Amino acid sequence: MAEGDPAAPYTDATRARLEMAFAAYELADLARAAVPIGEHELSPDGTTRSAGSTLADAAHVLGAARRFFEAAAVFERVGGADWQLVGDTLGVSAQAARNRFAVAEVCFREGSNGPRGEASWWRAYLADEPLEAARDLDEWVLRHGDGDSDPGPTPVSGGLVRRVRAV
Repeated sequence: MAEGDPAAPYTDATRARLEMAFAAYELADLARAAVPIGEHELSPDGTTRSAGSTLADAAHVLGAARRFFEAAAVFERVGGADWQLVGDTLGVSAQAARNRFAVAEVCFREGSNGPRGEASWWRAYLADEPLEAARDLDEWVLRHGDGDSDPGPTPVSGGLVRRVRAV
């Protein structure tokens, strides 16, 4: 396997994997925030003091899960998976998979906003500073390690692959 040129840009698959890593980080942080029970969160009868806030938090987690799901599909597609494989993996037809994820793939390939028009500061950061973005994720992984395994000092940035320059 040829090694990438350190001066060359990262491969599309590497960028897609970094986007998926960010989506997973976002999802994990949002879900983690829902675990603690704040001292003043509950009324004396155990009900919420702030009606709708828990549901709103869950909606944010669901949105992050959707972005993670889309990023995983885009990563698979950029890596060469056809719509049939994506559909088979998800238990749907190839056409249903295409209908669900094609816009997200186009947005990734064009570097545009997400499929629902949401602006992605991460996509802009990743385009401008991919190694810095990966190092930010390295720090997050190391801060949130499970203690059972050693991910090494560069659990995200250490796996990045650059394009191979034609000779």
